[in-house]
Amino acid sequence: MQVFKYSGPEFNPFGDDATELVEGDPGPWAAPVATGPLSASLSIPGSKSLTNRELVLAALADSPSTLHAPLHSRDTALMIEALRSLGTTITELPDPGVFGADLLVTPGELLGGTSIDCGLAGTVMRFLPPVAALALGPVAFDGDEAARSRPMRTTVDSLRALGVDVNDDGRGRLPFSLYGTGRVAGGRIEIDASASSQFVSGLLLAGARFDDGLELRHVGTAVPSLAHIAMTIATLARRGVDVKSPEPGVWLVPHGAIAGIEVAIEPDLSNAGPFLAAALVAGGSVTITGWPRQTTQVGDELAGILASMGATVEQTDDALTVTGTGAIHGITLDNASELAPTIAALAALADSETVLTGIGHLRGHETDRLAALATEINGLGGDVTETEDGLVIRPTPLHGGLWHSYADHRMATAGAIIGLAVPGVEVDDIASTGKTLPQFVSLWNSTLGAALPIDPLQVF
Repeated sequence: MQVFKYSGPEFNPFGDDATELVEGDPGPWAAPVATGPLSASLSIPGSKSLTNRELVLAALADSPSTLHAPLHSRDTALMIEALRSLGTTITELPDPGVFGADLLVTPGELLGGTSIDCGLAGTVMRFLPPVAALALGPVAFDGDEAARSRPMRTTVDSLRALGVDVNDDGRGRLPFSLYGTGRVAGGRIEIDASASSQFVSGLLLAGARFDDGLELRHVGTAVPSLAHIAMTIATLARRGVDVKSPEPGVWLVPHGAIAGIEVAIEPDLSNAGPFLAAALVAGGSVTITGWPRQTTQVGDELAGILASMGATVEQTDDALTVTGTGAIHGITLDNASELAPTIAALAALADSETVLTGIGHLRGHETDRLAALATEINGLGGDVTETEDGLVIRPTPLHGGLWHSYADHRMATAGAIIGLAVPGVEVDDIASTGKTLPQFVSLWNSTLGAALPIDPLQVF
């Protein structure tokens, strides 16, 4: 496992004493500059959000499940290893596709007596504690250094409200441990999920296994990324669990079985964002194959967003094509969610101001993405102002320099986007893309016309 540390400018999410680079780090990656209009068609590996949801549900199901075309990345590897440690059998099937093997998931008796490495994966640290509460015995949770700054109090408090014994020494963050008794009573609880929709999804995924099901009520300001909750509800529905939401902020999960199924994982549409954005920066067209007509993925919003920034967008039954001229227009956009780093990178190259709002929750992601984006774009000569819940990005000429990724895959890809138009941009840790897309560099080079073989087993 890589342990990411940071050495960079004033904003340091890991603390002032974190100054060492990763052992064996090959050094900064020189972001390639586009030399002409693009003409690329590529496939993107499976959705991280869908893969990890389906892995959790398969582990809680009443019979085996097969996941076709799942994502193989650091986040999903952490989820697989954690579920195995709790008693689930997960087997790679023969005849792997371009991006790795299908998975056979056979549920088993959930047992504690284990430690779970969350890495920097929010889906692991927030989805698995309710699962571990159903196990018999102690389970400890910890992760990367940066993971210890991510908000976890809602998970800890919700487990205690369900009667689970949790020890976090009052931190409300990693590390913490719980002691499972093999069952959770369930029933009605209230949580504040304003920091992350993952708090809701984690409880909904396990709620059908609670003795009395779950009545979950959100109290607080708006829940961000409601689309991710819709995704969770849709994955449960495929497995026979009918989650009701009688009013905003209330979810009812009935007690009952979770079915084992065969499921094909959609491509990760958010990970497709940088490649589609490249068409706006360089001109020409980029096609992503396998784009679903209907989906709950947040990345599906890219079609409308990129069109508003100057692209021509065409969707067919099995692909999305974005065509650009090299001109990029600023926009005003609310709740860009995980797409914000891609949109911010485009905005830094636009011909007018961009205002992004409703993304204050990104301060609690892999890093404080608002502070990181402002720091890095400004470090290249940009003009970005942070607001309480967003960014104001004004166009100004940029210059090359070192772009810090903060161990955040979306920060790394944002630097690559800017590097298409700005010579001399170097991304300090392009390997951080292995969190959700270990093939990023191969796919990026392929998009730019430097065809290289795609290795589904690149180190992450």
